[in-house]
Amino acid sequence: MTRASGPAGRAVLRGLACALALALVATAPALAQQTRPRQSAPAPVAPAPAPLESTPPYERQLLRLAEIMGALAWLSDICGSGESAQWQKRMSALMDAEGATDARRERLAGAYNRGFRGYEAVHRSCTPSAELIMGRFLEEGARIARDVASQYAE
Repeated sequence: MTRASGPAGRAVLRGLACALALALVATAPALAQQTRPRQSAPAPVAPAPAPLESTPPYERQLLRLAEIMGALAWLSDICGSGESAQWQKRMSALMDAEGATDARRERLAGAYNRGFRGYEAVHRSCTPSAELIMGRFLEEGARIARDVASQYAE
């Protein structure tokens, strides 16, 4: 596999990552954990405790993907690619598809915000380092999206 470089290469990587992230979001409803309502006893004395949240086996990968999306939102903003709003929309779509509970939505949003704020604190302008990081994040995000979709999609 050859390594893409320069603006044209970054555009190809960005397009690939976007396509794979969208593929993940498109398959996310199939990935979402389905819970069945518990049948209650005929006359409970006290309300039953809330069921413990079941996290899917790909939770760690989705949290990493959310963190990458947050970092890309900041970096694309300072590097002038104009894709910051697109990363925010993709994150919103991911949360809609995978945020079955408030706690899950909070974890996904927290990961996105960590990525955004972490790079906001370090990178104030677009540098060659920031562009290199963007390329690596696009590759990693595409790999995560591809792996999760291939392993867990029905």
